[in-house]
Amino acid sequence: MNGTPVPATAAFFDVDETLVTCKSMLSFLDHYYRLMGRPDTAAPGEIAALADITARGGTREESNRSYYRLFTGHRTEEVAEAGRSWFADRMEAGGMFHPPVLDALVFHRDAGHLTALVSGSFSACLDPIADHLGADLVLGTVPEVVRGRYTGDVICSRIGAGKAEAAAGVLREGLFSAAEAYAYGDHASDLSLLQQVGHPVVVGDDPVLLEQTRTAFWARLPGINAPFNRI
Repeated sequence: MNGTPVPATAAFFDVDETLVTCKSMLSFLDHYYRLMGRPDTAAPGEIAALADITARGGTREESNRSYYRLFTGHRTEEVAEAGRSWFADRMEAGGMFHPPVLDALVFHRDAGHLTALVSGSFSACLDPIADHLGADLVLGTVPEVVRGRYTGDVICSRIGAGKAEAAAGVLREGLFSAAEAYAYGDHASDLSLLQQVGHPVVVGDDPVLLEQTRTAFWARLPGINAPFNRI
C-alpha cells in the first residue's frame, strides 16, 4: 500500500460548450493557422467545410475525422505548443470557462473524486485545460502519430458512443460504481455518456437531453448562453 487515497467515485465532463464556452477544436484551428501565417480566410473556410459535412447529412464523427486530416504531416510538438499558447490567449481574453460547470468540476476535484475530460477534441486543446484545472484524466480523440507527425488518421474517436465507451472503461478499470458516478453534457451526442452514470447532469437546453430531465428526472444546469459573469 502506498497510502495514496482511492477516489470514491468519478465525474466525467464533456468539454466544448459544457465546461468551456467555445468549440475548442475550431477556436484552436483559427489560432494555429494565424501562428502559421495562413491567410485570415483559411480557418473560416475550413470550418465552413466541416460544417457542410453535417449539413449534407454526414455524421459528427465524419466531420471530426475530417478535422484531424487538416493536421496531416504536422509535428505533434509544434501543435502542442500552439495549444498551450491558444489556451493562454483564451484565458487572457476571459470567458473561457462556463461558471456552473467549472464550479461542479472544482467540487468533485476537491472532494477527491476522479475527474475526467471527455471530448472529441484532442490533447493539444485538452491538456492545457486539464493541467489548469487539475483534472485527472483526458479522454479525447486520439489522432495517429508516426515519427512525431500526425498522419491525418484517427486511432480512437470520442464522439457520441466513443465518449460512453471511454467512461465505461474508466469505471470498469477503477472499480467505480456506475450508480455513484457523475457526468455532464450539453448535446444529444452526449446522451450515451450520461446514460453510463447514476448522476447525469444536463447542461443547457438541448431538446433530447431536456426530455430526460422531464422523464428520468435528470439534474440540469444552465447553458453557456445564460447570463453569467464569465471567468
